[in-house]
Amino acid sequence: MPGTKLLLIDDDKAYCTSLGRLLAMEGFEVEVAHTAEAGFAGAAGQQHELVLLDVMLSPGDGRKVLQRIRSVSQVPVIMLTARGDEADRISGLEGGADDYLPKPFHPRELVARIRSVLRRRSAPMPANVMVIADLEIHPGSRLVLQTKEGEGQQEILLTGAEFDLLLLLVRAAGEVLSRDDLAQGALGRSVAPFDRSIDNHISSLRKKLGNKIDGVERIRSVRGNGYVYSNQSRSEP
Repeated sequence: MPGTKLLLIDDDKAYCTSLGRLLAMEGFEVEVAHTAEAGFAGAAGQQHELVLLDVMLSPGDGRKVLQRIRSVSQVPVIMLTARGDEADRISGLEGGADDYLPKPFHPRELVARIRSVLRRRSAPMPANVMVIADLEIHPGSRLVLQTKEGEGQQEILLTGAEFDLLLLLVRAAGEVLSRDDLAQGALGRSVAPFDRSIDNHISSLRKKLGNKIDGVERIRSVRGNGYVYSNQSRSEP
């Protein structure tokens, strides 16, 4: 993906110089922001295909920057977190991050994560509209509409990972999909032991879509197996 523009938001200038040089060697164009305000301004400009956002900004808070970014843009975001800080990873995913990577990490893994996220965003999808219960899903435009009683249709804003995850679940409605199957399909990678990324994305989907449809659990967890979307009737007009 030569010429792909990335925005790196991190307050460690020496680290940014080193990482930026490595990413440039892989063909990426890297812009760097060292503060929360500069990072948000850069992301809000919507001139980058992906944002790398460090949780620990000084001054500032990467999680709050993510919330502000999500208020104006659905640009893919990969959070860079301290190793072992589960709370940061959970809050990042629930706040709308597409993926996370704990520091320290191997540059090749970061490049693989970046390419995976970008590949999912650029992959062509069929134009058919999918209708299942209260949802209308447009794979081609990555649009999700939900019909709410007394309110009509409303657009539901999902991150790239959330959209891909929902599409996988809906297409297999009534069938259990394992966490690894979901991670491969939605994140482009396997889940490591204690990796809660899929669970956190599911939690976010439940919050955005509502946990139940006519009293039936929308996305049900199957202990030791994975998740299954409620087997409501669906059609493709």
